[in-house]
Amino acid sequence: MARLSQATAIYKAIMMTSDKDRLEQLVAAARRDSDARDQGYREQALKMYPHICGRCGREFDRHNLRELTVHHRDHNHDNNPADGSNWELLCLYCHDNEHQRQLEANNGSSVTAEGGSKPATFSPFAGLRSLQDKQNRD
Repeated sequence: MARLSQATAIYKAIMMTSDKDRLEQLVAAARRDSDARDQGYREQALKMYPHICGRCGREFDRHNLRELTVHHRDHNHDNNPADGSNWELLCLYCHDNEHQRQLEANNGSSVTAEGGSKPATFSPFAGLRSLQDKQNRD
């Protein structure tokens, strides 16, 4: 509750400045909040789980650990249970792939359950022959 009132006070102070300054302060505050949130659950997940991508199995060490991300299974970054049940460690590539799949699913993409794509039903040149025939007759 105190954190919410602190954030509210910060945002009220931001609203009283010029547009450019307000935007810069708002972005900085959002980045600070995001970094604080990330540090908390990322550090916990790295201590809890082996440093292996949960999808491709790639192993990470201290040299490339920055490429290992914490993925929220329910896609809610504020759902961070202490037991880590909403987290899985994914490499950057698998993490991007997972979010792309989620976007496509939300947008009603044509990806099927088998992983393939549905055949295209739109034919951009469907009426081309009739147009050419008409132009040749004129």
